[in-house]
Amino acid sequence: MAPTEQLEIETKYDVDDSTGLPALHELPGVVSVAQPVELDLEAVYYDTEALDLAANKVTLRRRTGGEDDGWHIKFPKASGERLEIHHPLGRSVRDVPIALVRTVRVHVRDHKLIPVVTLQTHRVVHKLLDGDGNVLAEVADDRVTATVDGAEPDRWREWEVELVAGERELLEAVDPVLRSAGAEPAAGPSKLARALGDRVPSATGWELPSKPRTSDLFRAYAGEQVQAIRDRDPQVRRDVPDSIHKFRVATRRLRSALATYRPVVDREVGDEIRAELKWLAGELGVARDAEVQREHFAAEVAEQPVELVMGRVGGRIDDHLRGVYKEGRAGALAALESERYFQLLDTLDELIAEPPLAGKDRKASKQIGDLLHHDWKRMRKAVRRAQDAESSAEQDHELHEVRKAAKRLRYAAESAVPVLGDEASDLAARAEEVQEILGEHQDSVVSRDLLRQLAIQVHLDGGNAFTFGRLHAAEELRGIRSRDSFLALWPTLKLS
Repeated sequence: MAPTEQLEIETKYDVDDSTGLPALHELPGVVSVAQPVELDLEAVYYDTEALDLAANKVTLRRRTGGEDDGWHIKFPKASGERLEIHHPLGRSVRDVPIALVRTVRVHVRDHKLIPVVTLQTHRVVHKLLDGDGNVLAEVADDRVTATVDGAEPDRWREWEVELVAGERELLEAVDPVLRSAGAEPAAGPSKLARALGDRVPSATGWELPSKPRTSDLFRAYAGEQVQAIRDRDPQVRRDVPDSIHKFRVATRRLRSALATYRPVVDREVGDEIRAELKWLAGELGVARDAEVQREHFAAEVAEQPVELVMGRVGGRIDDHLRGVYKEGRAGALAALESERYFQLLDTLDELIAEPPLAGKDRKASKQIGDLLHHDWKRMRKAVRRAQDAESSAEQDHELHEVRKAAKRLRYAAESAVPVLGDEASDLAARAEEVQEILGEHQDSVVSRDLLRQLAIQVHLDGGNAFTFGRLHAAEELRGIRSRDSFLALWPTLKLS
């Protein structure tokens, strides 16, 4: 059985042993309450010795005794929401199956997962039904016994209300009903958190000061990107749509910030991290580029007049790119399982915890403008090289360099928003416009190369390469239009 995913939306309440559950049948939309069902559940929670999962509000457990026996992983989403991934129980009892370990690698890395808490729960489930018998929500009356490291068991009672087919308004309506009966909002977000108590490492709290130094801007922006990497890693492993793209964007933003903030971040340390981020982005890039091209060519071939499509053009392109994607994804997953990647994650944690400052750190309001101006001049020089190019191939290369410089400027401006406000937002928007226009140009360059290779192979196989040539011409026109759009836009772009 394949893993399943669902969004868990629930609220929890602490309640005394003697408190009676109030009537629930008069809640909005609730027509009846099904006969209660009693269950005896056992859940063994796994974590590293340092409780890395708990510190990141991620839970991994093996549960038996209920309707959802199996391995469960839960990731935090919005307040009151968690993404729950359910794997079949399987044969493994003591060791976490490797498929689950990989899902939480970004937090545990190469550390061993061990049992840390065992929960025994006597649960009485009350299902709230609508007029058609659909389950709107489940109200669980739980009596819990938690055992940690062989210590004296801890016992408590709680009520848990989880939405099934109902809306959030039902959670809002049930809240005063339960409170009036004597319940109080749960002190912790989960049974595990309550069981572990103060054993869980406290999150590193840090907020941007009201009058930040330049290093503070770097730390805030870089911290956002490191967190994005943590968030996207499990999604890439589960092949969530667009996850590779968002993962790569985080690595690029961080890599760019390390370059922009060289005056305040030790260059040698920063450049070493940039090299590793470039490696990681490259490992992810093969699959992502194939993904983009598949989508583009599916639309392009579909728009061609039927009589001008000679042979199995769309299928041949798609077969090739699906193979590239499959191979690229395998390479990306291998990179995410490598010691090199784990070391990079450790380095990024250290980077955010204690940024390696270079000693030229000043008030951001006095210094950030100079950093933006430096990145602007870098882009302007790249534009001049593109304008002076003596061949189309040389110009294609230089326009790609302009695009990369525009991305650096955009990301630098994004990081400066807490200090410069709208001025930085406007600059980021203008740089993004350049990036998008020249992104079309670079995509056309890459697409032309692919079409030429496929056309040659079709010809060698004795097929008709006419349509590939037609698509190549369309890509060439796309590149020319993108280039001309940029050259027309450029004189209007000024740094404030």
